[in-house]
Amino acid sequence: AVVLNTVLAIAELGLPVKATGWLCLAENMPSGTAQRPSDVLAVYGGKTVEVLNTDAGGRLVMADGLAAASEEAPDVLIDVATLTGAQMVALGSRVGAVMGDDGARDAVKAAAGRAGELFWPVPLPDELRPSLDSQVADLANMGEKFGGIMPPAVFLREFVGEVRGERIPWAHLDIAGPAFNEGTAYGYTPKEGTGMAVRTLLAYAEDVAARAR
Repeated sequence: AVVLNTVLAIAELGLPVKATGWLCLAENMPSGTAQRPSDVLAVYGGKTVEVLNTDAGGRLVMADGLAAASEEAPDVLIDVATLTGAQMVALGSRVGAVMGDDGARDAVKAAAGRAGELFWPVPLPDELRPSLDSQVADLANMGEKFGGIMPPAVFLREFVGEVRGERIPWAHLDIAGPAFNEGTAYGYTPKEGTGMAVRTLLAYAEDVAARAR
């Protein structure tokens, strides 16, 4: 919903940027063909993933989207997801997390500050990657259990592609808590779905347009 409405807003405002939205959607329903622990799945682009936790399915869909979007060789990739319960544990229900490459992460954080949305930059230490190693696949869908907001982002980073040998600049926004307001309305934030990150991404697009002038 955030990605769709951001692209629609960019179009309505006539911003001179090219923005493509990839909607990584799937029905989370049980069936005889549902994934099981120990399954090995092939993600779009060819990498394989061992399923250790079937509840960590959203990142599998996101992996497909990141790999597919990378084929368009964008200047930057920004993904948004209600990805982890750990985001709510770490930052509560009103503050989102932003992770990724330093330049993209910092640019998103700056845009969020101007847009009036709360995002906190979270590091992605290199030592987290080995925790995703698998004996039967390229990587597993679960890693280090502590600092649980970070290993899923490290997982997603594995599917960001390259352009001319350089990884595409990438930022990951985890909005698990702020995406839905179970309390009373406050400021411009309504009850229920909040639209968290639309303002930030729109401000980021405005920054890109301003630099291009």
